Amino acid sequence: MSRAFVKEPEPGAAGDPPAERPISEHVNYVTPAGLAQLKEELERLGRRRIQLLETLEGSAGGSLPPDQEQMLREELAYVDRDIRYFDRRLDSAVPVDPAGQPLHEVAFGATVTVAASGSRVADEPGASVSLDSRPVQVWTIVGEDEADPDAGKVSYVSPLAVALLGARVGQTVTWRRPAGTLRLKIEHISYRRSTAG
Repeated sequence: MSRAFVKEPEPGAAGDPPAERPISEHVNYVTPAGLAQLKEELERLGRRRIQLLETLEGSAGGSLPPDQEQMLREELAYVDRDIRYFDRRLDSAVPVDPAGQPLHEVAFGATVTVAASGSRVADEPGASVSLDSRPVQVWTIVGEDEADPDAGKVSYVSPLAVALLGARVGQTVTWRRPAGTLRLKIEHISYRRSTAG
């Protein structure tokens, strides 16, 4: 899961309630795997909350040093905050079944193989033509909470996904990125078919 929106505690801010995690303004599309991840994370947080409460209740007689008790209370505040976030994300989830997506066009849930076209975009001086030294890459377009670029998963609202959406095999798209604009050729499109009923 993406941790991009997490605000961790700052030094000297002990006892302050954690800021709420911002909720994206975009529709919360999720793949079947993304929906499962949201549910699993909410369950994991629920289990951790119970552990923290049991530990704190067991230390009501002063069995924990005050600094350790404070640390557990702060962790509980973050767990509660994250439970609220994942509750809202799960409530707003819009599952997208890959079986309903167009097979010959890049859409949400697609796994896309792209290759740098080898041509720079003329209006971008010094634009790179490599994909981080890998001329061919595979990306899956997923929901925001499921995005993990290191695992080849990009959010459907990311600049890369926006460039790819709607394209077909053989087409070349323009990816506008901070490191420079790059042309990508769509080599292959596939969809993982859901096996859940």
